Amino acid sequence: MAKAIETSGLLRRVRAAGKVLTTPLAPDDYLKLINPLWSARELRGRVERVESVTDRAATLHIRPGWGWSFNYQPGQYIGIGVEMEGRFHWRSYSLSSAPVESNGTVAITVKAMPEGFLSEHLVAGLEPGTIVRLDAPRGEFVLPDPPPERMLFVVGGSGITPVMSMLRTLDRRETVPDVVLAYSSTNEDDMLFVEELRAYAEKHETFTFYERFTDDEDILTPDQLDDVCPDWKQRETWACGPAPMLDAVVEHYEKHGLDEHLHVERFSLDLSGGDAEGGTVTFGEGGPSIEVDGATTLLEAGEKAGVSMLFGCRMGICHTCDVPLAAGRIKDLRSGEEHDSPGEYVQTCITVAATDVTLTV
Repeated sequence: MAKAIETSGLLRRVRAAGKVLTTPLAPDDYLKLINPLWSARELRGRVERVESVTDRAATLHIRPGWGWSFNYQPGQYIGIGVEMEGRFHWRSYSLSSAPVESNGTVAITVKAMPEGFLSEHLVAGLEPGTIVRLDAPRGEFVLPDPPPERMLFVVGGSGITPVMSMLRTLDRRETVPDVVLAYSSTNEDDMLFVEELRAYAEKHETFTFYERFTDDEDILTPDQLDDVCPDWKQRETWACGPAPMLDAVVEHYEKHGLDEHLHVERFSLDLSGGDAEGGTVTFGEGGPSIEVDGATTLLEAGEKAGVSMLFGCRMGICHTCDVPLAAGRIKDLRSGEEHDSPGEYVQTCITVAATDVTLTV
């Protein structure tokens, strides 16, 4: 810690002393030549190691640069920007590591998806030493401090990643409460962290690991919780996984009046219900324009028009994609609300054009 503070102070003194000497360039322009992680303009990280987890998933161990705080909460996610073909592509991924790893790195675990060109690249094409851009940790799907005495995790597929951060934190503290993990995956080869989770079950008497493989059994349904975890109604519950699974869990908890004890993290959002009129979307005064229907998000419209659009989660959580509305009316696909106030920031990943629209980009 003392070394980090000393380095941080040195960087500030170098920037202050170099301001005059480096005009018209900023000190950052020279510091990043010495060390690409020394930048106050943007948060950066260096990929130290890419560790295979399954045939279709990998853990990226990233060393954050100057300005990073390790005081994130277990269960939060970060944005990561990777340069491909001259453009930075952003996605948000849950941190699978416990805060303050001993080697000064953080980890995200990525599962390659058939439609996800960036996830494919992160799993199979990202080389150690690659410099990436980072966004600060965010999210409310977190481990309380102190944790409840009894906890239940209901997860499916890659929904285990934020839960792993929580479980690893509890394991590091050697204070694992009464925890039940019900984890569904297609098969054993596709189940992330399966050996580590089995080891936790052997190590901690208070940790129960229920495995479910949907290639052999039907998917776990909420009405089966009585068999998997008979006292589930008395537990604080965290659920993360595919949308149909989460919808069923939410409905089940609401039916029993327990929705206040349920914490949900979604990796995708159903935005298929758009019925807006659509229109011509213009990006900047006199900028490129494109005609779109009422189901095409403003983010997708910008990408089709060749505009470099920032984005992170693509589901209305992280606000990385926010831009000011200059003119026109837009519709939020989640709530159905329409907005037409000039200067109002809109989330381009979950809004569509209800009229001709101009965005300030």
